[in-house]
Amino acid sequence: MKLLNSRTFAAVLVAGLLAFTPNKSRAEVTLEMAYMPIIPCSQLFVIEGMGWAKKAGINLKLTRFSNGPAIVQAIASGKMDAMCFGIGPAMVARGKGVNLKVVASNIVAQVSVVAQGDLVKYFDKYNDGAKALRAFAKDKGRKAKIASFPKGSVPDTVTRHWLLRTNKMKVSEVELIGMGAARVQQALLTRSVDAAGILEPILTIVTSKLKGAKIVAGTKDMMPGHPGATMAVREPIIKKHRAAIVKYIELHIKATNLLLKNPEAAAPYVKEFIAKGLLEESVVLKALKSSGANFMADPHKIQNQTLYMHDFQKAEKINKKVSVKGLFDMSVYDEAVKNMKMMKK
Repeated sequence: MKLLNSRTFAAVLVAGLLAFTPNKSRAEVTLEMAYMPIIPCSQLFVIEGMGWAKKAGINLKLTRFSNGPAIVQAIASGKMDAMCFGIGPAMVARGKGVNLKVVASNIVAQVSVVAQGDLVKYFDKYNDGAKALRAFAKDKGRKAKIASFPKGSVPDTVTRHWLLRTNKMKVSEVELIGMGAARVQQALLTRSVDAAGILEPILTIVTSKLKGAKIVAGTKDMMPGHPGATMAVREPIIKKHRAAIVKYIELHIKATNLLLKNPEAAAPYVKEFIAKGLLEESVVLKALKSSGANFMADPHKIQNQTLYMHDFQKAEKINKKVSVKGLFDMSVYDEAVKNMKMMKK
């Protein structure tokens, strides 16, 4: 056996050490990501909570917002690389000239109307939204107060659709109040509003904690199959860090499958982001199960309903500057799916 001289031995030793040392030259990609503490952003909570992003070399720098329009303001001023927010605000941002692309869907059919107090009795009596709201206003001498997210958000748009198209009413027949997620929840629990067109986990929290509170209009009554939260990324970030964005969407698909098949495993991680971990895990799990099969990652499947929502917003002058032109980049999702299939072979 030939012995190695000292110089050769040193070279072999260094090579061996490098083989077992993490590659520091392949730096992590840092993504500044905006999100809302709502069930429709659960994929993000699972990805971060389970440490999948870190393992993939992606450092998520997360910033919490109370609603989608607030995120639009942030990205319009040049902040944030990526965002988990509603398709409505995404269209508004695109209409404002922000070069972002929706690369994945999170959820569909997410908004319902929850009522409390005397308004519930009117819905029980009439089993008709328009009749219930009009009778309530006549008897009480005031319009029903209905909370939602700010104008242009998905909950606000879908609630307006419910009033205008489902119930054939005027929005002016109720008092529609826009506010952030925490304030909507507080307004319901303190009985400051009569109802809310809102999403999970607020629906489950209110019906669990407030006696007599009830879902009076389900997603099928609102805007059937409406798109909800999405994952969007600025175009320059996709170009600069495409491999990392594709990898993140692979994780997004993986998280969606977990939420669909095993919400019990996802609940602890979602809990940490919802209400800053102060909410009972059982309530979070109930909210996840309530969302059920509505979790959906494929952006191809929300294109038609996105166009419908866009046309509705334009027709009802909810937002004049909304755009679907160039809104989607399907190639990122398609590449992620292709990579996942290759890994299974």
